[in-house]
Amino acid sequence: MTSRNPPSSPTSVPPRVPQRSQSVSSHTKSFKVPFWAQILAGLVLGVLLGWLARNQDVSWLVTTLEKVGDTFIGLLKLAVAPLVFFAILVSITNLRKVNNAARLASRTLLWFMITSLIAVSIGLIIGLVTNPGAGTGLTPKDGKEPESTGSWIDFLTGIIPTDVITPFTELNVLQIVFMAAVAGIAALQLGEKAQPILTLSESILSLLQKALWWVIRLAPIGTIGLIGYAIATYGWDLIGKYATFTADIYVGCLIVLFGVYPTLLATVAKVNPIQFFKGAWPAIQLAFVSRSSVGTMPLTQKVTERLGVPKEYASFAVPFGATTKMDGCAAIYPAIAAIFVAQIFDIQLGVGDYLLIAFVSVVGSAATAGLTGATVMLTLTLSTLGLPMEGVGLLLAIDPILDMIRTATNVAGQALIPVLVSARENLLDRDAYATADGSSLDDPFDAEPRDKTEPVPAAA
Repeated sequence: MTSRNPPSSPTSVPPRVPQRSQSVSSHTKSFKVPFWAQILAGLVLGVLLGWLARNQDVSWLVTTLEKVGDTFIGLLKLAVAPLVFFAILVSITNLRKVNNAARLASRTLLWFMITSLIAVSIGLIIGLVTNPGAGTGLTPKDGKEPESTGSWIDFLTGIIPTDVITPFTELNVLQIVFMAAVAGIAALQLGEKAQPILTLSESILSLLQKALWWVIRLAPIGTIGLIGYAIATYGWDLIGKYATFTADIYVGCLIVLFGVYPTLLATVAKVNPIQFFKGAWPAIQLAFVSRSSVGTMPLTQKVTERLGVPKEYASFAVPFGATTKMDGCAAIYPAIAAIFVAQIFDIQLGVGDYLLIAFVSVVGSAATAGLTGATVMLTLTLSTLGLPMEGVGLLLAIDPILDMIRTATNVAGQALIPVLVSARENLLDRDAYATADGSSLDDPFDAEPRDKTEPVPAAA
């Protein structure tokens, strides 16, 4: 009996050791700076350094800020081509795991078009009310025709690549999407024969997402460079010259972000809009800084899944939206910009022109392809209306400042539509939606157990 006592006393000690380490770990973790706070700190520091570089004429600081920002965007773009290809391919093949896949795809596209129409309508109303081109002091001579322009012929014929290499080297996202869609549909037709390719594609996609997360973690540093260089280069004078136009874009995007989207969430999805922004905020803030819907796409998909959207459906809807769903860049912006350019060149637009702007925004939004800037969509709109291409040159200087809010609106919409469709189709996990919290997102691309991605056995 006594021989059992000695072991009993030491055995009571070890459990306390991990408990203590866990408490220390959680205590330490509680002091970790949230990602949103890091981004905010980067914004503030970037503005201060940009102001210092401009006012004190510190050329080396301007160059440093430019290099830091360009490096961050370059790292994001580095993963764009393979990420889009494998994301679209895997997303199409994942539809085989979802009941009523065709219905979900059609509903997703329908809501993309509905929200784009609402957004472009808001842009037109704001432009007509505020007259953004009046009183700017700008003249047609201040603009110059861009080196490349968009047209419907280029848009339609440019979708099909001439070879399989050039779209990746020239980062032609539309052609990459086309090839990925063809490969995905072919894989569905082959069935089990294509399984090795699908397994490899899923592994490559996971690898790309993990690597991209390391780049995303650099966003606070990238923010310093991007914001700082914008302030150092353009200063507040440029914003003042384009004050009405800049305000119009921001007001229009904010109305869509915090007016239209919450209304749709409350009335269509019948969920709490505030909870949506809690869950989606990490992706929205990264989009604001990076100005790239495609670069933000993996994070957008993860926050969408955390909001209760089934993984199989989210893996289709989010990549699809990242290349075609552009309420900021392809709806609000070209609507107001077309009015702005018409006023600078003293060209009167009629009702037919406004309807044409709406049509271009709803149908041609894929032209933006989720990359930084919206020049292609703007040139497509201007060429359709017959407005001078020199108008694009008037807006290039202010574009980086506008692109931040445009891209944030894009990404919010790309997360919103899957939530709406899932709720309408009774697929949304409302418990997960109600508990989604953006502040707890540390590394969303950690490996997950394989059984979470497999179809439910009962449904097989």
